Amino acid sequence: MNRIKMKKTGYIIALALLMQACGSSKSLVAADTSVVKVKIDLVNVVDDKVLVELNPGAFSAGEVLFFIPKTVPGTYSTDNYGKYIEGFKAYDYKGAELSFSKKDDNTWVIADGVKLDRVSYYVNDTYDTEAEVEHAVFSPSGTNILKGENFMLNLHGFVGYFNNLKEIPYELSIKHPSALVAATSLKENNADTDTGLDIFYASRYFEVTDNPILYAKADIVSFEVNGITVNLSVYSPNGLYSASDLEERMFKMMSAQKTFLGAINSTKEYNILLYLAGSENDASGFGALEHHTSTVVVLPEQMDQARLEQAMVDVVSHEFFHIVTPLSVHSEEIQYFDFNDPKMSMHLWMYEGTTEYFANLFQIQQGLISEEEFYERIMDKINNAKLYEDAMSFTVMSQNILDDPYKDNYANVYEKGTLINMALDITLRELSGGEKSVLWLLKELSKKYGDAIPFKDEALIAEIVSMTYPEVSDFFATHVVGATPIDYSVYLSKVGLELGTVEEQSGYFLKENVPYIDVDQTKDNAVFVREGITLNSFFISLGLQGGDVFKSIDGTAITLESLRPIIGQSFSWSADKLVTIVVDRNGEELTLSGAAGNPMVTVAKIVSKENVTDAQLKLRQIWMKG
Repeated sequence: MNRIKMKKTGYIIALALLMQACGSSKSLVAADTSVVKVKIDLVNVVDDKVLVELNPGAFSAGEVLFFIPKTVPGTYSTDNYGKYIEGFKAYDYKGAELSFSKKDDNTWVIADGVKLDRVSYYVNDTYDTEAEVEHAVFSPSGTNILKGENFMLNLHGFVGYFNNLKEIPYELSIKHPSALVAATSLKENNADTDTGLDIFYASRYFEVTDNPILYAKADIVSFEVNGITVNLSVYSPNGLYSASDLEERMFKMMSAQKTFLGAINSTKEYNILLYLAGSENDASGFGALEHHTSTVVVLPEQMDQARLEQAMVDVVSHEFFHIVTPLSVHSEEIQYFDFNDPKMSMHLWMYEGTTEYFANLFQIQQGLISEEEFYERIMDKINNAKLYEDAMSFTVMSQNILDDPYKDNYANVYEKGTLINMALDITLRELSGGEKSVLWLLKELSKKYGDAIPFKDEALIAEIVSMTYPEVSDFFATHVVGATPIDYSVYLSKVGLELGTVEEQSGYFLKENVPYIDVDQTKDNAVFVREGITLNSFFISLGLQGGDVFKSIDGTAITLESLRPIIGQSFSWSADKLVTIVVDRNGEELTLSGAAGNPMVTVAKIVSKENVTDAQLKLRQIWMKG
C-alpha cells in the first residue's frame, strides 16, 4: 500500500487554499454445494446503496456465522467494513425470514443454520462519507456507489463469507448498467452486454478480495511490457483525463521496472484501476492498494498532468513492486490471512520498506531521475523518519501495527523502512564485492517460495543470514529486531557520501511546495508556525517560533482567507520592507517587527565527500546503477 503524503499531513490541504489552488462454530459443513453464489445489483440502486445476496448452499447443523472483513491484507488498519452494511436479512428455503443476532460490527449469527437458504443486505459506500468519519477507510481500499456512472468494488466491502467456507469457490453474478464496463483481473465466466450481466469466478474468498472491480464507461488502454499485458483503466468524473493521456508515461515507467526486476515474472496480466476524485463529497485518501495482479489508485482529478504523471510513477511503481513482496515472498500470516482476527507478520520492513526502496532505486538505476533527485528522496526519507519513534523495534511494531502505540508509527514503514533497505543493500554490496544486493535477496527468496508457499515468520531473518553474511545478523539484531536507531552517515560514507547542509533561496511563507505555516482546523482554522522544521531567515530574524499563532500581519487580522492575498503579495516584497507581525505565544500577545530581507533556509543535503576513494566510488556506482 502507498499513501500519498498529502493524506498524512493536514497542512497540504491548507496550503492548497493558501496558494489558490470471529466466534466458535458448531459442526458446520456444506452439504449440497461446492460454490458460494453471490448476486450484486448495480442497476436498482436504492438511496445510494447496493443490494447483495449470498447463497452458500445447505448447512447440515449448527449455528452459522456470517462475516464482513474487519481488516484486509495490505491496509494494516482496522476498518470494520461491516459498519457499512444495512438491512441484513437471513431467509429459509420458503422465503421466510430467519432470526439472527449481531455479535459485533462485522459478525452476524444465524442460530438455526440448518434452515438457512441465503442472506441479503445493502451496502453503503465509503467515499462520500470520508469527510464525516474521524477514522475513514483509506480510499483505495474503500468503495464508491454512483448510480449509472461509477462503482468502485473493493469486494471485501460488498461480499462477506461464512465460517469454514473461505476456501471454497465463489461465483459472482453482477448486474450492471449496460453503458458501464468492468475493469478487473478477476476471472470472467460469462458476460452478456445486452442484459448487463457479468459472471466472475474465484477459487476462494481471498481471491474475491484480491480482485477489485472498477465499473465505469470504457476508458481503457492496454500495452505489453516484456511479456506482461498491462491494462490501464481511468475514471475521471469531469473528463479531465483519459487513459491515453497517461499511457506513454506508464509504459516507460513499467518497462524500466521490468528491466530492473529482470527474471522475476509472477503475472502475465496486470490491471491499474485509477479513480480520479472530484472536489466535493468524494474520496480524499490519496494513494494506492496492491493486489496480486492489480492495483487501485486514487488521486485528485484537479492535479495538473505533470504532477499526476509523477504521482502515478511513484505510486504505481511501488504497488507493482509488491508482486515481489508480499505477493511472492510472504509469511503464513499473509497466506492464511484471518480477515476478522488477523495475526500480523513481523516483516513490514520488507513488505512495505523493500517495496518503497525499489520504487526509488529503480528510477535512478534506469535513468528516470538524476543522482541529485535520488539524494533528495533519501534525504526526505531521513527527515520524515524523524517524525516517528526511532527507538522502536521494527519487528515488534509490525506484529502490533493494529494497536497503540504502534499504529501511529505505521507510515514510518515508507520512511525508515526504505532506509533499512538502503543500509542493508549497501552492506550486501560491500560484503559481496558488488554481487549481492536486496534485489538479489528477494529474487532468491522468490525462487524458493513464490505466491503459494509461505515462510515461517520467525525464521526469515535467520534464513537471510544463512544466505548472506554474519554481519547481516548483527544489522538485523541491532536495527530491525533491536531498537537502536541507524546512523545513516555510516552507510552513506561507504559509498563516498555524507550528510551536509547548504543555504538555499526560500519564499517568505513557504519553500516551493513546503509551507512554514499550518492551520489548526480544531481551533477555528487558526494559522500558526509549524513546529519541528527548520525555519527560514525571515521567520528567524523576526523572532517567530514554532507554535506561534498569527493574529495580524501589517495590521490585517489573519484568517485562512485573509492570509491568501498576503502570501501572493509577498512574492513582490522588497528586502527593506518593514513587516510587523502580531502573534499569540502560549497566551501572551507579542509584536514582532523587522525587515523582510532575502529569505534563505538551511537545507540538509546528501553530498559527495571531498576525499572519495576509488573503492567508495566503485561501490556507489554498483549501488546506484546496478
